[in-house]
Amino acid sequence: MKKYVCDVCGYIYDPALGDPDANIKPGTAFESLPDDWVCPMCGAGKDNFSLA
Repeated sequence: MKKYVCDVCGYIYDPALGDPDANIKPGTAFESLPDDWVCPMCGAGKDNFSLA
């Protein structure tokens, strides 16, 4: 699965890890994240992420 990087702070969303703090299970593709998911580091929206 592809990793995505936050263009604001550099956080990398790794689908293999998910986002446990937001109850996103490991194996969840970036495209499958809820529309209201935000970067856990800076709060930027999904539209501020690009392919890593």
